[in-house]
Amino acid sequence: MSKFQLKWGILATGGIAETFARDLWPNPECRGVKDIEHTVVAAASSSSADRAQKFLKEVRAADSAKAYGSYKELAQDPNVDIIYIATPHSHHYQNAMLCLEAGKNVLCEKAFTTNAPQLEALIKKAKEKNVFLMEAVWTRYFPLSIYVRDIITSGKIGPVSRTSADLSMAMLPENTFDDSHRMVNPELAGGALLDLGIYALTWVFQTLYTTQKDPKAPSVLSTMRKYKLGTDEQTSMLLTFPATEARGEAHGIATTGMRTAADPDGKGTAGPAIRVQGEEGEIQVFHPAFRPTRTKLILKDGTVEDKEWPQPGPGKESGWKNGFGGDWQPEGEGQGMFWEADECAHALKEGRKEGQYESLQESLVIMQVMDEVRKQNGLKYPEKIETLDYPVDL
Repeated sequence: MSKFQLKWGILATGGIAETFARDLWPNPECRGVKDIEHTVVAAASSSSADRAQKFLKEVRAADSAKAYGSYKELAQDPNVDIIYIATPHSHHYQNAMLCLEAGKNVLCEKAFTTNAPQLEALIKKAKEKNVFLMEAVWTRYFPLSIYVRDIITSGKIGPVSRTSADLSMAMLPENTFDDSHRMVNPELAGGALLDLGIYALTWVFQTLYTTQKDPKAPSVLSTMRKYKLGTDEQTSMLLTFPATEARGEAHGIATTGMRTAADPDGKGTAGPAIRVQGEEGEIQVFHPAFRPTRTKLILKDGTVEDKEWPQPGPGKESGWKNGFGGDWQPEGEGQGMFWEADECAHALKEGRKEGQYESLQESLVIMQVMDEVRKQNGLKYPEKIETLDYPVDL
């Protein structure tokens, strides 16, 4: 049987783009996926075609892969099936609209956009063009995440009343980032909320919203500590989810920040970063919230199941490695971004227009929550990155 081949274009050539594209190189069969394959056929850098060419070589793309010095050229390449958008949050709306207008399927890095109205416009455009659109919340597609959701829907820990989730990393921003860096710069929609907080919210949502038959949006209370540039350096959110058929009202506590660490010693001594608590027990997920590899199930009857979830890959002596931000995984072990790429391939193969583990509607509800958190705490970004106007030169 011939495999479904998905031909990728990579929009931007920074760190996350390289990690994603590197993860497309190993044969999916090394993770038990036998019906699809990925190939990077083009990449674009806003700085130069030379930069895109170097990127393609770095990620082991074929010699035939095209290098572009503009995003518009990439969007117009007829050989590209889907475009992965890896620019800062501030640019997602403009970049995604460019690709959707060109009739391309899109996988867009999280946070999807700067605000919810921008995402609504993208969803409308995707439907108008009849193309696939998905937020690149890679963690949702891990076997570990599927296991956690299955534990909840099976009723094993009983009705879930509360989830707490934290992604905090002691970066000490004034010592780590200059004022132009995407993590702190308001011009790039910087701050902890959109970059790190999205993962804490992901765990709250995929345990209290995704798992319900008829989920309802939560109410939210929040508080925020500001950095010197006006972006957030620490944010805490309390979400109240209405009662559903499966459980009563549930509370989600999502915290994020750049001054404290969820895992101070890097050894897990501080305990789980995520706790999903039901009437019959709880399931714990250990830091980092974006790439966890350990869970612990604890039941009232005394059952304790500690599980490890290593990321697959081509293995040792393959000469291949991946990582992010200078932190490399062991040789032959994947980063884990291939799971969301596999979901894109399966969706297009099956004719679906959105991801199965995070609908566009759920992405929109999460963006609305983040909008409300910013509103409650007076965090506004420059109008040029909040606008619905298109095109805008950023």
